[in-house]
Amino acid sequence: MKDIKPLLISGKEVYPLVEGGKGVAVTNGRSSGAWAAAGGVGTISAVNADFYDETGALANQVYKGRTRSERHRELIDFGIKGGIVQARIAHEEARGEGRMHINVLWEMGGAREVLEGVLEGAKGLVHGVTCGAGMPYGVAEIAARHRVYYYPIVSSARAFRALWKRAYSKAPEWLGGVVYEDPWLAGGHNGLSNSENPREPQPPLPRVAELRAQMRAVGAPEVPIIMAGGVWYLREWAEWLENPELGPIAFQFGTRPLLTQESPISDEWKQRLLTLRPGDVLLHRFSPTGFYSSAVRNDFLQELVERSNRQITYFTEPQGQHTTSFAVGPRAREVFVRAEDSVLAHAWVAQGFTEAMRTPDNSLIFVTPERAERIKTDQINCMGCLSACGFSNWAENELNNTGKRADPRSFCIQKTLQEIAHGHPVDQNLMFAGHNAFRFATDPFFTSGRIPTMGELVERILTGD
Repeated sequence: MKDIKPLLISGKEVYPLVEGGKGVAVTNGRSSGAWAAAGGVGTISAVNADFYDETGALANQVYKGRTRSERHRELIDFGIKGGIVQARIAHEEARGEGRMHINVLWEMGGAREVLEGVLEGAKGLVHGVTCGAGMPYGVAEIAARHRVYYYPIVSSARAFRALWKRAYSKAPEWLGGVVYEDPWLAGGHNGLSNSENPREPQPPLPRVAELRAQMRAVGAPEVPIIMAGGVWYLREWAEWLENPELGPIAFQFGTRPLLTQESPISDEWKQRLLTLRPGDVLLHRFSPTGFYSSAVRNDFLQELVERSNRQITYFTEPQGQHTTSFAVGPRAREVFVRAEDSVLAHAWVAQGFTEAMRTPDNSLIFVTPERAERIKTDQINCMGCLSACGFSNWAENELNNTGKRADPRSFCIQKTLQEIAHGHPVDQNLMFAGHNAFRFATDPFFTSGRIPTMGELVERILTGD
């Protein structure tokens, strides 16, 4: 195993170890500050970050607005307040060591305003901005204005080329690095393109080599590429170190730091991670963002799979094979389905899935009355946490809607991520994880359920294990 040598990241030499920023309060000031204190790069999530009341207790983010637009305004204000609070905590925890970044999703609601507000309110405490989930063209201009480094998340050389050509070439001096997030291995939302097969993973080394070649071809600075997704033991990545084809390389750890003492996730979540087996993480497309994402197979995800499986196509007039009449809703409005689908639909109704809900794709899904009511309530309570949401049809535009029917096959992502981050049952909520999460069960560092400190984990990683 080669020695892990420091790299210049965000203006300081640090270990090339980056804590991945996990959204909605899962990487906070304490966890990221502890990682930075160990000499690496901590990453605070600035997505619905927590803040506290005058007694120091966690503040409930209660939305009082009557309209989506009013609640969206509250969401942005909460996000700025929480991001500033967590940056201050991280700064104190880091004690001047390492570097501190914040992570935002370009497709989150109010992304620009939240990022501007946090950088202004936490001036001097944040050294870099990591940004993905979409094409973050505007992050370079914002980062340069606040004199911090920016780190776009991409999953291909092609994506970087588009970002560089349109925006990043205008602020190359503030490009701190590029995060390559492997679309088949990383947790959370993944950057699979329409031309890539989610069931046929490609090895990351040739893709990262192509990314570096593209960076060099367009004249980008020789900044670190941060490998994210699938990184566990560094000894497994020895050929990446001091590899002239790749240039300077750092490694991002998103899943492994979850199982530390400073990690804010619940004990139930931590214990669940220790039980995972190969194949327990599913790459799926139920997210209201429209992106693929990776999460633990649990009751929450299974219900979404089953909900989508109870689905048939329909037309409002007879068309092709869709000639069998079927009554939908309390008014028994007539639609036309295939004869074989009518048999399926009546069987589902007999099983208690009596509510047929329309999707944007001319299909019906069948759910229980209780599930239908929950879906409708969550859609009504939307606060615009995404720039465009397939589940609720909210969009951050002049009409505040996507122009499409709200999709009952999806879910309110802000609600479930807030709940799992704050102690609600892990089997009943979306549990993001990288595809290597099953390795907790066999990693001797976590034997007998040991929960190390963040500093102990960083020290262990530096040994190659």
